Amino acid sequence: MPLPPDHPLRYQLVHELHARPSPRLRAPCHAVFLAIKKPRDAANRDREEDRRHLIELLDRFGANHPPEGASHYYGQVGKYHLRWECYTEFVTYTIFVDGVAEKPFDPDAYDVFPADWVARAPGLTLTAALVRVELWAEPEPPDEERIRSWFSPDALCFSRVNDDSAFVATDFMLDPTGSIRFAVFARPHISERRLGRIIQRILELEAYKSMALLGLPRAKEVARRINRLDVVLAREVQAMNDSDTPPEETLERLLDIASEIEEQVSGTAYRFGASEAYAQIMRERIELLREERIEGRMTIREFMTRRFEPAMRTISSAALRLEQLAVRAKRAGDHLRTRVDVERAEQNQELLASMDRRVALQLRLQHTVEGFSIIALSYYAVNLVTYVVYPFGKDFGIDKAWLTAAAVPPTVLFVWWVIRSIRLRLEKSERKGRPLDL
Repeated sequence: MPLPPDHPLRYQLVHELHARPSPRLRAPCHAVFLAIKKPRDAANRDREEDRRHLIELLDRFGANHPPEGASHYYGQVGKYHLRWECYTEFVTYTIFVDGVAEKPFDPDAYDVFPADWVARAPGLTLTAALVRVELWAEPEPPDEERIRSWFSPDALCFSRVNDDSAFVATDFMLDPTGSIRFAVFARPHISERRLGRIIQRILELEAYKSMALLGLPRAKEVARRINRLDVVLAREVQAMNDSDTPPEETLERLLDIASEIEEQVSGTAYRFGASEAYAQIMRERIELLREERIEGRMTIREFMTRRFEPAMRTISSAALRLEQLAVRAKRAGDHLRTRVDVERAEQNQELLASMDRRVALQLRLQHTVEGFSIIALSYYAVNLVTYVVYPFGKDFGIDKAWLTAAAVPPTVLFVWWVIRSIRLRLEKSERKGRPLDL
């Protein structure tokens, strides 16, 4: 039965699971590892720039180029094997070389990278490591005196890994050449794939550990700012209860504090989140090593629990304190803003009451003026009526004074009715919100 058409990403997703196979290594051998990162935080590196830098190295050995847009490469360069991986924030180069130098952890091992090529690297060295892999056929662990001569006894991690298929030793300290040293003693029965996975996990552990720790200096800097902002915020919260300080001024200062806190949150969110993600991947790499304790020695897991995890807790604490401070500043601002709104509502209520009193006063004044208007209009209306009626009253012998007196009551009533009708129509029009149609 034919299948439906393929999803456009189907093959890409399947190949992604198999795109980074572990190298096949055979003891004795050694690995030279270099991780490069730009100094600023960046959500994405310029992959094309990294690819050009890789191709420059490959061209020196006449090696094949990676496909367009590739983020990883593994192939032979001269008599070595090169593994290149481009991550979100950093890029790594690992060269695997057969055999080991007579001098353990000889700094000349870095000569596999041309000096002028390294000088043009798109970034700075994040970490560098040398891995020495020896064949160990004895049932007992390697001589501790020999291990002590390579590593610091105070920080030495020494354990069995991957079901007793190898011994791993390191101290995660920089040697005089600026490298982290790893020693691997492989059992004769270990397969090339398994040895390659062990070396790969060790180097990934080192890279992710370094990336995770990048958040620590930022966390310490943020902690100092948090301490300052915490004091300032507490002072402003206390000022909220001070009746002598206008609430609007306190609210403006609280908004300034909240703005500064949000600036810190946005400036550290990526770094803190990335540190937690890298730390989690590093913990998973330690789990995959399946360490077994060698009596009297510290395992890599124990070392990270004592030295690495406190740093991660510092980062998590700084992120949490910053988030809590932002919540407190927002809550204080909302509370004060509510208070200001209530006070403004009270002021508006008083203003409306004052306006009502003014309207009532104007209404009384209007009624008073209306009474005077009736008298004035009636006076002129009576005169007009008298002038009109007097010629007829004269024929009947009626005196002008009596005509005027008789005309006053109906004229006043008529004027009053007209003015009252106009006022009622105005009031009715105002209630309906429509203009008066006179």
